[in-house]
Amino acid sequence: MKLYIDPGTGSMLFTILIGVIGASVYSLRMLFIKLRYKLGAGKVEDNTFKKIPYVIFSDNKRYWNIFEPICRELEKRGKEVVYITASPDDPALTTTLTNVKAECIENENKLFTRLNFLNATMVLSTTPGLDVYQWKRSKDVQYYVHIPHAANDITLYRMFGLDYYDAVLLSGDYQIDDIRALENIRNLPQKELLKVGIPYMDEMAKRLEEAPAVPQHERTVLLAPSWGKSAIFGVYGSRIIEVLQKTGYNIIIRPHPQSFSSEKEMLDKLMAEFPESDKLHWNRDNDNFDVLNKADILISDFSGVVFDFALVYNKPIIYTNPQIDVSVYDAWWLKTPLWTASALPRIGRELTDSNMESLKELIDTCIEDSQYAQGRAEVKAETWANFGCGAQKVAEYMVQKYDALTASEEGKA
Repeated sequence: MKLYIDPGTGSMLFTILIGVIGASVYSLRMLFIKLRYKLGAGKVEDNTFKKIPYVIFSDNKRYWNIFEPICRELEKRGKEVVYITASPDDPALTTTLTNVKAECIENENKLFTRLNFLNATMVLSTTPGLDVYQWKRSKDVQYYVHIPHAANDITLYRMFGLDYYDAVLLSGDYQIDDIRALENIRNLPQKELLKVGIPYMDEMAKRLEEAPAVPQHERTVLLAPSWGKSAIFGVYGSRIIEVLQKTGYNIIIRPHPQSFSSEKEMLDKLMAEFPESDKLHWNRDNDNFDVLNKADILISDFSGVVFDFALVYNKPIIYTNPQIDVSVYDAWWLKTPLWTASALPRIGRELTDSNMESLKELIDTCIEDSQYAQGRAEVKAETWANFGCGAQKVAEYMVQKYDALTASEEGKA
């Protein structure tokens, strides 16, 4: 009799096997490093062994928008933060916040050595996969806290992405329900889950409120695809731009930054085929505020910008269904529909092969139909807790948890 393993289970087992192998190899590497230090062949910097109250780890500069408001709130409370980043051009490295001491470790081996030997009370990060692959829990860190970088499903991390955090700071009840379900399935101890909100979206909303009104302009459509085979250009290629041009509307195309390196040949071809004109613009601004503010509607795929646009700017979207294969994600374990799948139809319309040629009518309907405004209000209520004060909630939690952890340590002493 042949043994059959379904694709989802096979993928899960493969992921576990790779994790075990990766963990074993890295443990041996760490053992070698420790022995090398003890024998005098190498030296860990003194500050590695100095207890740090708060550490923030960011694996990419794009997460500074999440951490900056939190750092400001901690600074108001007189708290010092060590900010470890993997990006040499991270804005954190030039911040004017006096209590934030930023350091860049671009070399991956040095970065993980620093993190894995870290001596700190608390670590806050957006990076999943703690204690799964290279990034290991340091025995000298008391508490690891995760904060997501998007307003959607917390189960769209690779498997076991959050299992070894002590706490997760969330923005919606559906996220809490999903984490509790995963803990129950895997027999994990319950993490501390707190609904704090979305600090970076609070900052966007505040900036929007303070910005001058957008001048009257012709209807403007922003095409902002993600990258990869399942993204808009991967699925529709030049057809989507051709159809958009037929609408007669102003078109702004803002490719994902990764496309300019990973899909350079494809993008160069599209930019040559559809050059800049008075009706079509290619946008590469580092800051997307102005382009999001100017657009009347967004067309995108599985990019997190759809929720930024719909919930912060209160404007409709048109989205493509990427048919995500969840077999490698935590969502696979739950066998329940993604929250995002219920949210998208309430804030816009799906773009398909069959309605592509009616895109102009689709755009007009989304902008003019009041049902989508009502849907945006519903979705916002479900996924954006503590509107306007997310960073304060995070800082309050960090300080209170730090006080509790240090009091506990003093009690043991």
